[in-house]
Amino acid sequence: MFALVDGNNFYVSVERVFRPSLIGQPVVVLSNNDGCAISRSNEAKALGVKMGQPWFQFRQLEDKAGLVALSANFALYGDMSDRVMTLLAQFAPRQEVYSIDECFLSLKGLGGCPAAHGRQLREMVLQQTGIPCGVGIAPTKTLAKLANHVAKTAERKPGSYPQEYAQVCNLAACSPEELRAVLAATPVGDVWGVGPRITAQLEASGIRTAHDLARSDQAAIRKRFSVVLEKTVRELQGVSCLQLEEVSPNKQQIMCSRSFGQPVVELRQLEEAVATYTCRAAEKLRRQASQAGAVQVFVRTNIFRQGDRQYSRTVTVPLVRPSDDSSVLTAAALQGLRGVFRPGFKYAKAGVTLVDLGPAAMSQEELFRDDEVPERSASLMQAVDRINGRFGRGAIALGSSGEPRKSRDWGMRQERVTPAYTASWKDLPVARC
Repeated sequence: MFALVDGNNFYVSVERVFRPSLIGQPVVVLSNNDGCAISRSNEAKALGVKMGQPWFQFRQLEDKAGLVALSANFALYGDMSDRVMTLLAQFAPRQEVYSIDECFLSLKGLGGCPAAHGRQLREMVLQQTGIPCGVGIAPTKTLAKLANHVAKTAERKPGSYPQEYAQVCNLAACSPEELRAVLAATPVGDVWGVGPRITAQLEASGIRTAHDLARSDQAAIRKRFSVVLEKTVRELQGVSCLQLEEVSPNKQQIMCSRSFGQPVVELRQLEEAVATYTCRAAEKLRRQASQAGAVQVFVRTNIFRQGDRQYSRTVTVPLVRPSDDSSVLTAAALQGLRGVFRPGFKYAKAGVTLVDLGPAAMSQEELFRDDEVPERSASLMQAVDRINGRFGRGAIALGSSGEPRKSRDWGMRQERVTPAYTASWKDLPVARC
């Protein structure tokens, strides 16, 4: 038995914890550079704001409907996510943190009523963090994900599903007829793992609901689509094919890229940005105890500015030996950048991808070297990570990244960002009697 717990409109809910005046108001959180909507309150959804919709398309709602738009504050969201996940871990013997706002829990071996257990954990999270959650319970992960969708939709859109499914939905307690009705009321595109392209193909074949997909021929689905979609069909039928992943697998590549707050034309600015992105990617690389064998760098102009000259280029720089040292990776990235940079263009975005990843183990060549370079490099990187972990990202950085924590002309546009209340000492909220 699985439970899928998902924070409702998570980024907006976090903002409301520290600004209760936003409760009941239409609120959206915008992506990097305040580009598009990545989290919407129910009130904003009612105004017609779509997920991923560009900010300029609904900006008029600020004046017309009192919409509040905020810049993303990922440091705050990440810290609040850790608090929620720590609480949820107390309610089950096994947990899989699936994303920043949702996790699977194994309810196997727990006594009592699963729905009552779900209501208890929901109330505890709301009481101790202020984050409202939806809870879906079912015998498979795919059905638990669907049950969570039902729990949140039934609360937000009365009449879409039976009201008793709101907030906490236990599909394991449904009769075959009740489960069939839920599946029939769910569009196939709302099933976990069924993306827009596959949705269009399924609908063209007459498979329009989750019930249609559950009744489809497994062999035909596997032949036409994939074994992954075949497992989805079996999971919808109540056959568990997906187990909890308590330890997240290492990433096969690590990317860090950003759009610039304004066009960049100078190589120096690009070098600062690429060096900064490389160091951030290197932190993630060391966090999973891996090393990279090559570094990819890309630059591009803004394709939507049709009056500008367009240019886009990617280059891969192999390393002499795999490394997780920020200085080694940055040197390779800057070498690649200088090779693809062309003057006279207005660059809108750059990024770095660490590829050819493997475990951070010394090669045979390094084992027989007399010098202490690998050991010194590892000690230095550990010290850098500890300092930045204690005093905040950017407290110490490579010189090629520019002055630490200085406002950069290539930096992201975040005109509406709120304080990082729990992730920064200077932003710590103060309670006054």
